[in-house]
Amino acid sequence: MDVINQHTGERWYYSDIVKDHFFHPQNLLLDRPKNEDEFDAHGMVGSPACGDMMEMWMKVCPVGQAAADKAIMARQEHEVRIVDLKWKTFGCASAIAATSMFSVMLTENRGMTLAEALRVRPQDVMMRLGGLPNRKIHCSVLADKAFQKTANDYFRKNGLYDKIIVDGARVIDPRLNITDKDIEEAVLEGAQTLEEVQKKLKVGIGSPELTTEIEQLIRFYKEKYYG
Repeated sequence: MDVINQHTGERWYYSDIVKDHFFHPQNLLLDRPKNEDEFDAHGMVGSPACGDMMEMWMKVCPVGQAAADKAIMARQEHEVRIVDLKWKTFGCASAIAATSMFSVMLTENRGMTLAEALRVRPQDVMMRLGGLPNRKIHCSVLADKAFQKTANDYFRKNGLYDKIIVDGARVIDPRLNITDKDIEEAVLEGAQTLEEVQKKLKVGIGSPELTTEIEQLIRFYKEKYYG
């Protein structure tokens, strides 16, 4: 059955731009980076056990500077420019094409600032792709969610806890802005104990009153996903 391109009225499954980014994806990694320390932040959404999954790695530097200065980045988050954005995914053709275009948009013309990048909407990516079939629009959101996770990782690493994006989740550690979804994803990534979750997230460290709730969530998600 044909699909109507809502932007051009043409009948297709994928536009030529979508097909180009699927067959020739930009900034794609087939394997994890050999040296992840070269990047300033990392994020992952989804799980290979239940379908689409995506990881991102971001490298930044202060606007107007050739080399990254961590102290400046911590003080002036809005002046940080994205100079590299790599990704890998188990997603479908639409997810691959949308993420490829997303990575191009964020790094072209010397790169967007982090603040500008966080304002890019999935609709903006679809417009650059020439549209997606309606039943595949949800795939374009995967890159957006992965980038939010990557940005949050950068904020945490630099102590910018008030910048962390909390979307449809319950905050467990208000000091670090860590949510139940963060704990869920830590368990999905293999953390099985309080110590392992704290190693990933620093959640509850220095706040012993949160320990019971964190442990309850870990048990809940372990039973949910691993039986």
